[in-house]
Amino acid sequence: MNFSPKIAFGLFLATGIGLTVVPAASFAKKPPPPRPGGQGAELNESKINSSGTHKILGEVWVDNWFKLYINGAPLLEDSVSIKTERSFNAERFEFKADTPMTIAFEFRDFMENSTGLEYIGTRKQQMGDGGAIAQFRDQATGKLLAATGSDWRCLAVQSAPKDNSCEKERNPDVSKSNCAETKISAPDNWMEPGFDASKWPKATIHSERDVRPKDGYDRVQWDGSAKLIWGPDLQKDNILYCRVTVGR
Repeated sequence: MNFSPKIAFGLFLATGIGLTVVPAASFAKKPPPPRPGGQGAELNESKINSSGTHKILGEVWVDNWFKLYINGAPLLEDSVSIKTERSFNAERFEFKADTPMTIAFEFRDFMENSTGLEYIGTRKQQMGDGGAIAQFRDQATGKLLAATGSDWRCLAVQSAPKDNSCEKERNPDVSKSNCAETKISAPDNWMEPGFDASKWPKATIHSERDVRPKDGYDRVQWDGSAKLIWGPDLQKDNILYCRVTVGR
């Protein structure tokens, strides 16, 4: 069908006006991007300026966040903020350290408040689940120095909610009995080489099927001895301190 220039211009103008009056609310109904919050790369690589006689390559994947201490000193924090709801990524980093070497992690699963829940107030409101894996190699020889496993000691310092029924609460609050948290105090020097963690529970190994690692996990060639670890309860254990000493 052919239109005169005048009619064609009128149709173009009407179409343009129609586009400008689409309600903004209609765009808000689109699903959120799969990796919100500017999450960054699935595999973040870095070189850390530290002192020591050994050059070491470390690789870590955690759901959701970690802070790493080597021989008592802070070395690296997850490149993605703990405030990011879907913080799935791996870190590969080079650094120097002396042996024996004490590796200490603070692991955190994302939680909106002390109830341990995420997506609060939405249809997806739920208990989150954690999981962590790490390995360290001597860069000169390629020798595996350490990998997460049952020889690590892990203390869950915050666990919640007390009962799974908290997931269904319309207004989940830690003051409610079923949403209560359990907190354990740890000494300030828990990451130091001289700290005795022998009374801490051994790390619990969890399967890939249970942890469902993603976004960065497959970017690392994990040694067969490197296992996914966490506390005994993947869903309720939200903040953990984990450590091991190698090279004695």
